[in-house]
Amino acid sequence: MAEEIDNSSSSSNKDSLRNIFIIAIFLCLVCSVVVSGLAVSLKPMQQFNKELDQKKNILRAAGLLAAGSDVGADGRSVEEMFTDFSVRAVNLDTGEYTDAVDVDTYDPIRAATDSSVSMGLSDDADIATLGRRENISLVFIKTNDSGLDKVVIPVRGFGLWGTMYGYLALESDLSTIAGLGFYQHKETPGLGGEVDNPKWKQGWQGVQLFNQNGRPSVDLVKLRSPVQSEAARYEVDALSGATFTTRGVKNLVNFWAGDLGFGPFLEKLKAQQMQASVGGQH
Repeated sequence: MAEEIDNSSSSSNKDSLRNIFIIAIFLCLVCSVVVSGLAVSLKPMQQFNKELDQKKNILRAAGLLAAGSDVGADGRSVEEMFTDFSVRAVNLDTGEYTDAVDVDTYDPIRAATDSSVSMGLSDDADIATLGRRENISLVFIKTNDSGLDKVVIPVRGFGLWGTMYGYLALESDLSTIAGLGFYQHKETPGLGGEVDNPKWKQGWQGVQLFNQNGRPSVDLVKLRSPVQSEAARYEVDALSGATFTTRGVKNLVNFWAGDLGFGPFLEKLKAQQMQASVGGQH
């Protein structure tokens, strides 16, 4: 009888709340260690994939990599193609290159949330609805044997449901658009989501970013102007049924090409190009 009572007591102790609690804590600790270990071990791979995705989007905006492809028309890999680019940090206020940040680790979008390294935008100036703009951003410059080939700048701005993030590529004249692509947005599929449509994106190629007075003048319109007219040089087809997204794209492109964006940098780079051209003629 006493032996039965002891066995019953032992079984009861094993199922006690205290034992269950101890086992639960032990399992949580084991799971935490495993998850932490996996996170640390996978971090380099995650960083590599993030950088690879960025390079793909830059190459696609520049018209150098087809959508859905991981190799260029010449068979080169993304990494090989991107060696043609140099990454530089730019002070957006002065338009000058700067070494104040490490381009390999610097995140302009994160910097925009830090009031010590960004500026607040007034309602009138903030046509892209950013709230704040970083003081330093990055540019991606492709050169060839003749010199400057393409310049790609990061752009972002609010659409209908959230901020759209992408890249705007310019030809060597720094005025003709080579392409525009978004890598992240929350726009409605079939409407604003048509920013991902290859046919619509192709319509940006050859559009002029600046008017004769040097001001950003891209316009997204429902009805295009006559082909030979001055206005037609700055026009892109509006997105059907997506008024807010259309307006957002127009505003973000013109903002980042303007005085508060990369305008000062592009002006200085144009001047350098002109001086190099004049110097080469002597």
